Amino acid sequence: MTFTIPIDNGDAVKNAEADSQRTLYPYVTGTSIVAIKYKDGVLMASDMGGSYGSTLRYKNIERIKAIGKHSLLGASGEISDFQEILRYLDELILNDNMWDDGNSLGPKEVHNYLTRVMYNRRNKFNPLWNTLVLGGVKKGKSYLGMVSMIGVSFEDNHVATGFGNHLARPILRDEWHADLSFEDGVKLLEKCMRVLLYRDRSAINKFQIAKITEEGVTISQPYSLTTFWEFQAFHNPTAGAQGSW
Repeated sequence: MTFTIPIDNGDAVKNAEADSQRTLYPYVTGTSIVAIKYKDGVLMASDMGGSYGSTLRYKNIERIKAIGKHSLLGASGEISDFQEILRYLDELILNDNMWDDGNSLGPKEVHNYLTRVMYNRRNKFNPLWNTLVLGGVKKGKSYLGMVSMIGVSFEDNHVATGFGNHLARPILRDEWHADLSFEDGVKLLEKCMRVLLYRDRSAINKFQIAKITEEGVTISQPYSLTTFWEFQAFHNPTAGAQGSW
């Protein structure tokens, strides 16, 4: 979009053109984030793919980051906008630490901040093209919430973005419970990520799982899941389909 700025130059007023840049559509994107509460804190999983359109261009992108002492952030959507959000959060945490008052921002405060940032950018018609998942633990209380690119936010015991919202949430509704152990929580997340790997073309078989407890954040090294591709439906997916195709 180009607009005109009047410039007073002595006796005459001239018009100068200036470009106002907007992200009209995302370029390099990441797919689903899946996160759950478990008995000691919060677990979050993502793959490491970055898609340039429909091309899996990048295969080593970390989309889960620790935020301050008590929070963990995961993001779907445009990778460069996620990097911009991380810059905002670095400034927020640095400013909070400079007070040196013995207190620090918890996950609820960071979630509220992100909601305001996303809604503010939406109102400027220049949204950050991400869906964010924010989990954390402070004073023994687990917290898990989500923010959309237009500032819609909510809390829940389990959340998922992208295709995960359609394919992983039904599994989580059936199998999640509040007393999940760490091992059972990891198995549940791996089950969700395996389904997404089968059904989401943008997913790759390279994952990270992160946990946050009162002791802090741990993000796993990348690893792959065991898969099985010999299902009959995979060999002939159009068998029995109706129509001329």
